[in-house]
Amino acid sequence: MQVVLYSRNIKDQHLPFVQRLFDLLHQYQITTYVYVPMLEQIQGKIRLCQPVGRFESHVDFRLRPFDFVITLGGDGTILGAVTLVRHAGIPILGINLGRLGFLASIEASRMEEALQRLLNDSYYIDERALLQLDANYPLFHDFPYALNDFTLLKRDTSSMIVVHTWVNGAFLNTYWADGVIMATPTGSTGYSLSCGGPIVFPNSRNFVLAPVAPHNLNVRPIVLSDDAVVSFEVEGRTDHFLCTLDSRYETITARHRIAIRRAPFSIKLVRMDEGEFLETIRRKLAWGIDTRNA
Repeated sequence: MQVVLYSRNIKDQHLPFVQRLFDLLHQYQITTYVYVPMLEQIQGKIRLCQPVGRFESHVDFRLRPFDFVITLGGDGTILGAVTLVRHAGIPILGINLGRLGFLASIEASRMEEALQRLLNDSYYIDERALLQLDANYPLFHDFPYALNDFTLLKRDTSSMIVVHTWVNGAFLNTYWADGVIMATPTGSTGYSLSCGGPIVFPNSRNFVLAPVAPHNLNVRPIVLSDDAVVSFEVEGRTDHFLCTLDSRYETITARHRIAIRRAPFSIKLVRMDEGEFLETIRRKLAWGIDTRNA
C-alpha cells in the first residue's frame, strides 16, 4: 500500500503524534510519500525509520499509484489536500490535530486503528460533491472548485453589497447583504451554518444558498437541488468585491458574471464507522448537553 502524508502546519505540540504515525507506517511496511513543505517542517524533528518519497503537486497523483491520502490537521488541511487530489479519486483520511474537525474526524488516538482498517479494507467511503465556478473572466487558475462553499462578500467598505441571483436562468432574488454563501452538504456545517443555514446530510443531493447579514429580515437560506445552476451579479459602492472558494479567494468587480454548478467529479473521504456523521455533529455541536447540570 502506498500513502501520501499531507499537512500545512505541524506545531511542536503535534510532533509526538506525527512521530507515532511514521512509526506505525514503518511497522506496517506502508510505502510513504510526504508533501515537500511538510517534510521540510519536520526535518530534524522526526525520526524516519525508513526512506520516504516526496510529492509536490497534483501532477504527482497522475504519475504514481497512491492508495490513500492521510492529512494531519483540521478541516482546512483537508480542503488544502483537495486542491492536490482533484479528480484523481484517491480517498482522503483526515486525522484531526485541529479543533472542530467535521471532516478530519479521526482523532489522533485512533491512528493505529485507522491504519489497520485501511490495510484490512474495513472502512467506508463517502462521496462528497464539489461546486464548480464558471465566470466570464478567468478566476482561481486551473482549479475553480470548492468542497465546502462559494461566497461573494463585501471587501473595502462597511456598506452592504447588492447580489442579483438567478436559478437556472430564472430570477430568484436581489440580496441586500454583506454577501451570499452557496454551500455543499459538506459545507453546510461551516460558514453557512453560522449564517443560519440548515445542516444537510453528506449524501443529500442539495446545495444551500444563504445570505450573510441580509438587510431584509424575511430573506432566509434556501435549499436547492444540486442539478441547479445559480448565477450571480454583484454591485455596490466600491469597485471590488471578494469571491472565495473554500479558503482561496479572488478579487472581482461588477463586470464579473459568475455561475455555480455541481462539479463533474467528487472527493472521496474515508470514515471508520457507520453513523459517524451523526456522532460527529452531536459531539462537535454539543447537542443534548445541558451545561446547567454540569
